[in-house]
Amino acid sequence: MEDSSTVPTQEEVSEKDRDAFTVVIGSKTSVLEGEGTSDANVKDITVESFSVSVRGKELLKNATVKISHGKKYGLVGSNGTGKSTLLKLLAWRKIPVPKNIDVLYVEQEVVADEKTALQVVVSAKEELVKLREEAEALQNSDDDCGEKLVELYERLQVLGSDAAEAKASKILAGLGFTKEMQVRATESFSGGWRMRISLARALFVQPTLLLLDEPTNHLDLRAVLWLEEYLCLWKKTLVVVSHDRDFLNTVCTDIIQLHDQKLHLYRGNYDDFETGYEQRRKEMNKKFEIHEKQVKAAKRSGDRAQQEKVKDKAKLAVKKEASKRKAKGKAVDEDGPAPEAPKKDNGYSVEFHFPEPTELTPPLLQLLEVSFCYPDRPDFKLSDVDVGIDMGTRVAIVGPNGAGKSTLLNLLAGDLVPTEGEVGRSQKLRIGRYSQHFVDLLTMDETPVEYLLRLHPNPRQEGSATTPEEAVRAKLGKFGLPSDNHKTSITNLSGGQKARVVFASISMSKPHILLLDEPTNHLDMESIDALAGALDEFSGGVVLVSHDSRLISRVCEDEEKSQIWVVEDGTVSFFDGTFEEYKEELQIQIREEVDE
Repeated sequence: MEDSSTVPTQEEVSEKDRDAFTVVIGSKTSVLEGEGTSDANVKDITVESFSVSVRGKELLKNATVKISHGKKYGLVGSNGTGKSTLLKLLAWRKIPVPKNIDVLYVEQEVVADEKTALQVVVSAKEELVKLREEAEALQNSDDDCGEKLVELYERLQVLGSDAAEAKASKILAGLGFTKEMQVRATESFSGGWRMRISLARALFVQPTLLLLDEPTNHLDLRAVLWLEEYLCLWKKTLVVVSHDRDFLNTVCTDIIQLHDQKLHLYRGNYDDFETGYEQRRKEMNKKFEIHEKQVKAAKRSGDRAQQEKVKDKAKLAVKKEASKRKAKGKAVDEDGPAPEAPKKDNGYSVEFHFPEPTELTPPLLQLLEVSFCYPDRPDFKLSDVDVGIDMGTRVAIVGPNGAGKSTLLNLLAGDLVPTEGEVGRSQKLRIGRYSQHFVDLLTMDETPVEYLLRLHPNPRQEGSATTPEEAVRAKLGKFGLPSDNHKTSITNLSGGQKARVVFASISMSKPHILLLDEPTNHLDMESIDALAGALDEFSGGVVLVSHDSRLISRVCEDEEKSQIWVVEDGTVSFFDGTFEEYKEELQIQIREEVDE
């Protein structure tokens, strides 16, 4: 189901690739670049019977999309089906959007320069900035410009000029920027923080159509919860691609599924979509089974007329279904190809697995009165850290970005040496590590099979595997990497596919403890569920840093074995309660901030 050959990876689909996309629209396009409508206030987008291809490969075929004003849509589908591309085509207006609808697609981090974060956010309202400059120039002019100034000030008032900085500051604060950070130059921030500034600009501008692609990837848990709360109050139209189930459940009013080159609309949030999709899948498969039985029976009879009758019956059933859809006011592709026989929908499943580790005598891993500071960062220090991990321990590390969560993981892994204190480690301890850093360290000119065989030359052969290569390929397949990618250079894999190679390697190292730093960033929903299931079954220790509250809830389900470590203000403290209670406390604080 996850097929990287279907569409280029997100990194490849840049603005210069616009011409590579062909969008063919049927005769029933309701609005094309604002033409064909005298209503300048139209805010819905409806495009019927359109197809999209990239470099000759079909991405969408006779699809229909309706985006109603004020609705919040989650765009879902397996990795590689083209969700990010669909957002880009809307932003580029290659999929027709009425001219009066302003569209903002949050894609790139802001430019790193001397402007402060606050200035960059406010400057997103170009008209506001321009009118302020005009007013200032007139004030400094010797000419009599009183009347013109009054006009400018009236327009500035309409644009909310007096409250602009306060509003921008509130949005930045919600996304994790302290007052001190807001007045820092953007060039002093990392790419992840500049991406947050880009998101803040979009929220500040409030476009009629806001397009967000994985907005939670660069956020910590608190910022994700703030964004959920903020978007719940969003009055305009939103289309968001996200792998965060809780985020989609909280924010979305509707789900658009990109599946089998079509767009399917489901009312409700992600949980409602799952129920609806499973019901639809069962109905489709039942029709397929009945059709298959009829075809086989007709073939056995050897009666060609009977075989043709079965085919005609299937086509008639599809036509009837189309008539029903039309009667209910749903889109029907009248100019498309002739109706086909029922198809089977096998769904999409992936399985993660970490082998049972050998028993080790506790304690497995301890930090005893540890302190740490970086030589070139006098403003950062972790002090008096006393933590331990054993078999079965489940830890969620929470706290704001930059507080030291990843530093704590690196101290546990032994990648950093404490400035003070000591590290206690079982002699035979094996640690499995996942972070974006480890994905970036993959040997890009090797294939996944070559990479794993180099690291694990004698893999355990399970099932029908008879050679090391077959064993490695079976492992990659279990972690959801399609077989045609097993011998593709790693450099050509998508972010999600590279992540699967790292997880397969971790599994083959047979770890006692897993240290996972934002493991969900490049995984689709099914893979995150598979990871959660594998962690449930794993009897070793798990330490998790994640902004995905559903994954944390799954990992920390057993209250007796779970701990919440809060990294903040240079210390590591233990939250006295469950993760759900911690999350609830954050949400109460956030609601008070948003409602102010």
